[in-house]
Parts: sequence; C-alpha cells; structure tokens
Amino acid sequence: MFQYLIQSFRRKKARRFFQEYPYQINRFELETGTVEFANWQNPLTTPKAIGQENVDFFKKFVKNGDLVIDIGANIGHMTVAMALAAGKEGQTLAFDPNPHVFKILEVNAGLNPALTNIRALNYAITDEEAEFFYYSSEASFNNGGISKQDTDKHGRFALPTKVRGIVLERLLEAQFPDRLSRLALIKIDTEGYDKEIIRSIRGLLRRFKPVVITECFSKTTPEERAEQFGLLADLGYKLFHIEGFNSSTLMTLINNAGDMNKWKHFDIVALNS
Repeated sequence: MFQYLIQSFRRKKARRFFQEYPYQINRFELETGTVEFANWQNPLTTPKAIGQENVDFFKKFVKNGDLVIDIGANIGHMTVAMALAAGKEGQTLAFDPNPHVFKILEVNAGLNPALTNIRALNYAITDEEAEFFYYSSEASFNNGGISKQDTDKHGRFALPTKVRGIVLERLLEAQFPDRLSRLALIKIDTEGYDKEIIRSIRGLLRRFKPVVITECFSKTTPEERAEQFGLLADLGYKLFHIEGFNSSTLMTLINNAGDMNKWKHFDIVALNS
C-alpha cells in the first residue's frame, strides 16, 4: 500500500511539474540473442518489453534488408521490434518531434548494432517544411501533438520552442534513394494526427505500396474516421483491425467507413490489394 501511494504521488507530480527523467537498460532474450532496450523512468510510462512475438508480428510484412519507417516512434518500443525484423542489412527510420522522448529513442537506436540498423530523426512528418507548436497534457511530455496554430487541443503544457516538420518523400529521396525500392512498412502512431500524415505520404504509398500500420485515436470523430478509411481505401488498401502487435493477433476486415466506429481506440493494418 505504501509503495502504491509513492507511485501515485510520483505520477501526479509528473503530470503537473516538468523534470528530466533517466533511463534504465533492460535485456531480453530473443531467438537472435540478447536485445537491449532503454526504458524511460518517467512515472507515466509503463515499462516496455521486447518479445519474440513482437518481432514475429513484423516479420509477416518485413523481410531482411527492407526499409521500414516508424512515425511517432516515442521511445522506440516497436521501432526495435521492426528493426529486428528488417535486420542489420535493412534500414529502420524512427521519427518523433518530442525532444524529451527523442533522447531515449536515440539511445535505443544505438543499442543493438549487431542486430539492427536504426536511425532516429527528431522531426514531425507533415505536408510542408515548417515549424509547429507542440503541446502535451502532461508536464513531463510523455505524449503530445503538433499544430500550426498556438492551440492547446493536445493539452496545456507547451514546449518552449517549436518542432520541425519535414516532408517524408523529400527526405527519403535525398538521403535514402538506394533504399526506396525496399520500402516495406510504414507505421504511424501520432495521437490523432495519423490521417494528416497518410495524406502527406500518398505519393509514397502509390509508388511503393508498403504495408501501413496506423492508429485510430479514441478522440477522433466518425467523420475523421471515415476520412482515414477513405484515404487508404482510395489507394487500393484493404484495412484490418488488429488486437496487438504480436504474432497471434487477430486481423478483422474493416469492410467500410462505418466499421471504423465499432471500436473506440485501435490499430489498423492496411494491405495493398
């Protein structure tokens, strides 16, 4: 009981007052050997584990040597699993504009060089090269979102400086042109901003037809959900509801835009048909 009260106090403090938090390196035994992962010690963050079932989930869509992209990577929990699926010969790009989680993401990008090839990039993915406001509902900036206007729709805590937004297709063509033909997977998890990102990367989706994994955020309206469905369906994708990023997850076909309202908050796998 005493320990619970201590943790409750720490969480309340983290929501209201900013401070820097360290990380702790944890080790997990997988088929490829020991994998290290830096868990952020922010009280609002649940410690993450890297499991073989996570890697095997991504191996359904990713081959060794592929290019995979994680947009809204946070500290890199799923980034590492994606990178293990793509292997050291592949290329994994992890984007997050939040400078506080990015510090941990950057650590995770460099932890397993014999097994992965991860590059962490401190950018938001947008439809124009610009700077954006970043707000969070928590003073510790465990999560948050960007906006062009100075609005607190993502919370009342603002970063003191703007974050940079870049056009993904331009960056890939400039820095990774030799990898583009192997673009296999784009994962998006951006606190309700997913459909705007999908719109901004339509050129890449048309050209290379990668698998798309995207989140349907709990606060999105039925109209916004329909738009998210339509953006992918119009590009020839079939959408599937999933129960989690593990090898045994169920994939349920989302037949139409109305089906997007069957679940409150969920993840989608979009496969080009």
